[in-house]
Amino acid sequence: MTTLKIGTRGSPLALAQAYETRKRLMDTHGLEEELIEIKVISTEGDRIQDKALRDFGGKGLFTKEIEEALLDGSIDLAVHSMKDVQTQLIDELRITAHLPREDVRDGFISRDVSHIDQLPEGAVVGTSSLRRQAQVKKRRPDLDVVTFRGSVQTRLEKLERGDVAATFLAVAGLKRLGLTNELTTAIETDVMLPAVAQGAIGIECRTGDERVESLVSDLNDRETEICVTAERAFLRKLDGSCRTPIAALAEIKGDKIHFRGEILAHNGERSFFESREDSIEKATEIGIESAESLITKAGAEFMASLVE
Repeated sequence: MTTLKIGTRGSPLALAQAYETRKRLMDTHGLEEELIEIKVISTEGDRIQDKALRDFGGKGLFTKEIEEALLDGSIDLAVHSMKDVQTQLIDELRITAHLPREDVRDGFISRDVSHIDQLPEGAVVGTSSLRRQAQVKKRRPDLDVVTFRGSVQTRLEKLERGDVAATFLAVAGLKRLGLTNELTTAIETDVMLPAVAQGAIGIECRTGDERVESLVSDLNDRETEICVTAERAFLRKLDGSCRTPIAALAEIKGDKIHFRGEILAHNGERSFFESREDSIEKATEIGIESAESLITKAGAEFMASLVE
C-alpha cells in the first residue's frame, strides 16, 4: 500500500532530488521504500527542447502540470528546484519544506581552459540562462554566447561534440548527479552571483493537508528557508521572470542575514548591485528593500528594457 506519492519531472536531476526527498522521509519517519511512490510527470518545459523557454511563459513551464496533479490528488507532494518555482503560489498550494541547500555556485565547464578569462576571443559559450548570458557578456563582451538547452547530460554531450568551447552548470546539480568530475572550476559568488534559490530543493503540498504536511514539515531546513525567502522576495518585487537577468544570494552569518542582489542588461553592458545586512527575522524585508533600492538606482527606463 502506497502511503505517499511524490510528483517530479523526469530528468535525471529531478529524479535525484525526488530520491533524496524519499530517503529523508524514510529516515525521518521510519517508512519503507515501497510505501513512497515516485511519479514522473512530463511538463511543458521538458517537452520544449529547441526553443528559449522565455518565449513560452518562463518558470511555470516546469511546475504547472505537477501542481495540477497536486490539486487533483494524483500526487501528495511535489519536489521542485526552487529556482524553477514561481514567486506567487495559489492559496491552495504551499512550499512546506526546504531541504538543506547544496553548493550555490555556478560551475564553469570546458575541455580546453580552466577559467572564463582564458577563453580565446570570439569563443562560443553555451547557456540557457539569461542571467549567465548577461554575466558572461559583462565580463567577456568578446565571447559569442548562444542558447544551450537540455538536461545536464545533454549539455555535456554537446560540449564533448565541440558545439561550444564552454558552458555553465550549477555545482549543486553536478554534485547531486555524482558528476563533479565534469566540473572544471567552481566560480566564486563574488565573480558570478547565482540565480535566486540556486541549489535549493522545495517540497510543495496542498494547503491544509495535515497528514502530508506533518510528514513533510519535519524535513524543513530553517536556514535554507530563511535565505530562499529573502531571495524570492527580491525576485518577486522586481517582477523577475525568465526574461530578466537577475541574481541574488542570501547567507546567514551569526544572527544576521547578508544579502547581495544584481540586475543586468541583457548585453551585460550595464548592471546594478546591492548589498545589505539585517537580522534573520527580516528575511522578506531585506529582499524587498534590496529590490526597491536597485529599482531606484537603475531607473524606470532600464527596468522597462529588461522585459521588452
